[in-house]
Amino acid sequence: MSAHPPWNLDAIRSHFVFPAHGRVVTNNAASTQPPRALLALFQALAPAYDNVHRGQSDASQITTARFESAYDDIARFIGAPSRRNIVVVRNTTEAHNAVMYSLMSEFRDGDNVVTTMMEHNSNYVPWYAMCRDILPRFGRRVEYRLARFDPANGELDLQHLASLIDERTKLVGCTGASNFFGTKNPLPAIRALAGASGYRQPDGERRSYLLVDGAQLVPGTFTDVQALDVDYLSFSFHKMLAPFGVGVLYAKEHLLQTSLPFLYGGDMIAEGRVFPDRVDYNALPWKFAAGTPNILGTIVSAQALRLLLDLALTPQRATYFGTARSIDRAAVQAAMQRIGQWNRTLTAHALQRLAEVPGITIYGPRDAARRTALVAFNIAGRNPMELAEALNGRGVESRAGCHCATLAHHALGLAIPASCRFSFYFYNTLDEVDRAVDALEAVVSGHRASEKLWAWLRARTARRPQSAPLATLKA
Repeated sequence: MSAHPPWNLDAIRSHFVFPAHGRVVTNNAASTQPPRALLALFQALAPAYDNVHRGQSDASQITTARFESAYDDIARFIGAPSRRNIVVVRNTTEAHNAVMYSLMSEFRDGDNVVTTMMEHNSNYVPWYAMCRDILPRFGRRVEYRLARFDPANGELDLQHLASLIDERTKLVGCTGASNFFGTKNPLPAIRALAGASGYRQPDGERRSYLLVDGAQLVPGTFTDVQALDVDYLSFSFHKMLAPFGVGVLYAKEHLLQTSLPFLYGGDMIAEGRVFPDRVDYNALPWKFAAGTPNILGTIVSAQALRLLLDLALTPQRATYFGTARSIDRAAVQAAMQRIGQWNRTLTAHALQRLAEVPGITIYGPRDAARRTALVAFNIAGRNPMELAEALNGRGVESRAGCHCATLAHHALGLAIPASCRFSFYFYNTLDEVDRAVDALEAVVSGHRASEKLWAWLRARTARRPQSAPLATLKA
């Protein structure tokens, strides 16, 4: 694997603020850094600032066109047939809740939903809540089932997953890539298992739906929702350069067409179609866009996709960002392959360096090609939160905690259900990986030196003769 980036990395980094501030940003699995151009775009949109779909002003018409075009960009980026497949939400968590609430009324007594022990909480807790808290109130019994993973390498146990899926499995939910192990799950194999269940869906289909949490997958991997044949895919833009507050749910059009909305009011209502005895819902994709949406956030997030392509392919000029040029799928594939290649180089280097740290336990596959650009670990005898704080004191921004992968941390039997994590993105350098690992080594060695010093002092104190009694000294 080449240690040289497949692009001009200095040109890419010049688009960001963080390098000039000396920050070593290795918490990209949580949120990436926004380029200057995206931050400036908010201000640039101000002259035509207005609401969408209801205004007659020029500003409203311009903003509406930009807003609707953003849906087209999102669809093209992931290979969706059209904007009618796209639901814009606040984040990946809301996307999963949207699926749960939209399908909830379709679950029949005795059905089940299958997910895994390696999920982010957002792809487990909604199904737990549906099965344990919500549907029982309506006298309906639906079971959730959890597939195991191999604790040695963090890979999904496909045999166990297969044993849980049966003709009463309405939906299978799984992460495309774990935010704890980094593992990329074999989505074609999981699609095949879900497709062979025999569950009878309302439209007559005989298979389980497949929901893929793409929050860690989409930012660094070429994703084609039609080739994967997923029924639902979720991801968030704050993990791929954009500011916070915008996520995406992709769904097959017939599912959105027949499913109930999960939020009601505003733009999801067909214009003027509210009567005492009937309410008509809007056409897709606006059927799932209740109320005033995050208009500027959606526009800027779609431009983040365009800027991502430019940074990966032509970092010194704008080919897509700020233009009306239609996103080309071949360009998306080329860009994401470059990003994936460099992410693997960064991860492989991190795995090699981290393996030399005394007392370390690294979670997930050892092969960088089988994982995304993150490495979670623990150091024997050290609290991971204290490790992250010590790293921060040395200028390295990591992250510690359960990373919302609480089930997996408990399944490993960790005394503290937490780990420390380095995560990278295509704007990181090998030097930054080295600086992060060097800082970790310094923290670990400093702690061990401190322990040895205290052990030496305790031993010296134990060997000293006992002081004479006070009465003897007085005599």
